[in-house]
Amino acid sequence: MRYTSANFLKQRNIFFIRGFIILLFTSLTVKINLCFSNTLPLKTLELDGHFNFDEVHHAAKDFGNRFQFLPAAVLHPKSVFDIAITVRHIWQMGTSSELTVAARGHGHSLQGQSQAHRGVVINMESLKNSAMQIHTGKFPYVDVYGGELWINVLHETLKFGLAPKSWTDYLHLTVGGTLSNAGISGQAFRHGPQISNVHQLEVVTGKGDVVNCSKEENGDLFHSVLGGLGQFGIITRARISLEPAPAMVKWIRVLYSDFATFTRDQERLISAENMFDYIEGFVIINKTGLLNNWRSSFNPQDPAQASQFNSDGKTLFCLELAKYFNLDKTETVNQEVEKMLAQLSYIPSTLFMSEVTYVDFLDRVHVSEVKLRSKGLWEVPHPWLNLLIPKSKIHIFAEEVFGNILTQTSNGPVLIYPVNKSKWDNRTSVVIPEEDIFYLVAFLSSAVPSSTGTDGLEHILTQNKRILEFCETAHLGVKQYLPHYATQEEWRAHFGPRWEVFAQRKSAYDPLAIFAPGQRIFQKGNSIHFS
Repeated sequence: MRYTSANFLKQRNIFFIRGFIILLFTSLTVKINLCFSNTLPLKTLELDGHFNFDEVHHAAKDFGNRFQFLPAAVLHPKSVFDIAITVRHIWQMGTSSELTVAARGHGHSLQGQSQAHRGVVINMESLKNSAMQIHTGKFPYVDVYGGELWINVLHETLKFGLAPKSWTDYLHLTVGGTLSNAGISGQAFRHGPQISNVHQLEVVTGKGDVVNCSKEENGDLFHSVLGGLGQFGIITRARISLEPAPAMVKWIRVLYSDFATFTRDQERLISAENMFDYIEGFVIINKTGLLNNWRSSFNPQDPAQASQFNSDGKTLFCLELAKYFNLDKTETVNQEVEKMLAQLSYIPSTLFMSEVTYVDFLDRVHVSEVKLRSKGLWEVPHPWLNLLIPKSKIHIFAEEVFGNILTQTSNGPVLIYPVNKSKWDNRTSVVIPEEDIFYLVAFLSSAVPSSTGTDGLEHILTQNKRILEFCETAHLGVKQYLPHYATQEEWRAHFGPRWEVFAQRKSAYDPLAIFAPGQRIFQKGNSIHFS
């Protein structure tokens, strides 16, 4: 009886294991067949460019270096119509297909926003070699493809003595990528973000239609796409406003030990006429020998005083300014800068200046990139946190965050500078605080791989979480820039009363939720809710 019972149990276990293996292989076969059936029709499309179904791993990573979602295919378009044909085909497949589409520029998203799990990633840089069209005259502009890098736009427009008005700090990003977010740098206080300097767009919608839009023509689509996180259309061409380009930049850095004085001077500067052309700031936490580090590219106004400066471990605040000029105006600009600086209340011994070309100033971050790449420190996790904070709450924020949460040396720059809401168009999809002046505070951390210390990924993520939780509990009215959330409920809270308009626009321009699945706002196959 014991032998029979043991034999029976053995046979039952064998049957169970066989059944499990059959079920496993059946499930895998279904998934493989589903993926194959989704991508097979793509191979029949007649395109100028081509699909790649094998070499797709590069499209499953980004600058954030934290999320990896493998696509089924990567499209390398040679024309706008390649994109339109592909999107239209996926649209016509309907909900029976799980294929989604993500536009990928230079891959500088942070949370997998440009990835499409088992979907199609469009390599927008395949379009960037198309010629730019530069129009001079009273109101100059450039027509440029969405996959072009801003650094290339700069070099090309400078041939005509022109340049875009508003920038990001880092220029090796695509035009379509930054316009899908906002595009902010130290010029935003005067010219607004990059999305405030666009005349016209060419967009491929979620139905595969190619639509030209502007404020006057198809205005709702135009404003939807600007800052729309890729949800409503793929920007394939943009008409960007230009202005006469300067030759040189007077680049200035000064330090403050008092946050109230620092912000008061910043706010005064962004409200004044004909002062500086660029205004930013950053926070310096527990760093010594800082001024000596600046000497490689900046000259102290008073070397003797600067050499005696000691931070004493204090948290300091750096005001960074730039004044553009041409060489024939050097003496006049020097006098203007001296007069403007006399109105500020910085620590006198910390005045450092430099004169560089306009290109070198705008492309300044690329120098740091080259250095970090040489040390193998560029392609590391970047758990960045970017916040837009109302002016009335910035002191409460600073006291807690710079006083209690972020107390050790930061693992990357911490930017902080104000912008004027009047320079932003509230018809776009970007969500900003309600006050007339608000601050961008950006924690641009880099995590050291495998570290379990304060420079490790988990520590930085915990720190970011503490900052966000404080903002929530203190009711600061903060909005994330380059936002990322895990649930639609969180996205609803982010958009607040503007959620209904955002969802209606999604229903109008991408009703199947094909676009930008990596943003995790809408899911293909689920109905879009308006309230």
